[in-house]
Amino acid sequence: MSQSIIVLAGGDNSLWPDKEVFNQASHIIGVDRGSLEGLRQGLSIDVAVGDFDSLTKEELDYVKQQVPLVKQYPAEKDETDTEIGISVASQLSDEASIILVGGTGGRLDHFLANLWLPFQSRFNHLTSRLIIKDNQNTIAYFLPGDYTIEKEPDKKYLAFVCLTPMTHLSLHDTKYPLDDIEVEVPISYASNEFIGDTAHFSFSSGLMCVIQSKDK
Repeated sequence: MSQSIIVLAGGDNSLWPDKEVFNQASHIIGVDRGSLEGLRQGLSIDVAVGDFDSLTKEELDYVKQQVPLVKQYPAEKDETDTEIGISVASQLSDEASIILVGGTGGRLDHFLANLWLPFQSRFNHLTSRLIIKDNQNTIAYFLPGDYTIEKEPDKKYLAFVCLTPMTHLSLHDTKYPLDDIEVEVPISYASNEFIGDTAHFSFSSGLMCVIQSKDK
């Protein structure tokens, strides 16, 4: 498996993916309360970032005692704590996947800010490396090209989410295929499924996210 870096946000830890996802990561970056929750779950946090306004003084002191590097920022700033975490992750490796955990559930404005991260110019170069993951969903991003993806064993559903208009979109080896269509507005082709262990898709312009998911 390719190298990965976890950015652990402060979302509900009951939504976190399996522990194996954390065990396979080369680094774990705790974001604000995610740092504390990670420590409480027995994770080794390498870097903690954020304004930490969701922690009490005692909780923040505990994080500072347990985490080798803590970067504290003012509460009023021009970027979210999660965005800071993504930036720090990008500085640790030029190749590793960056997996955002704790970025789903809770407030929809927070989730949408996370979903649209690749649209920010400073994160454009991370598009193909960024993954958002919880215990039901894996979201990955794709730039124009021709791709083969593997089915995650525990996932049933497959969604192709056109975040922008797209040209020459084709889906193959899926329950509901498409052949060289034009997508004029953003749309989610949801509740598709693999018909084997892999699926193939291609498009010529636009930005796609692919979601593998399962019911609870």
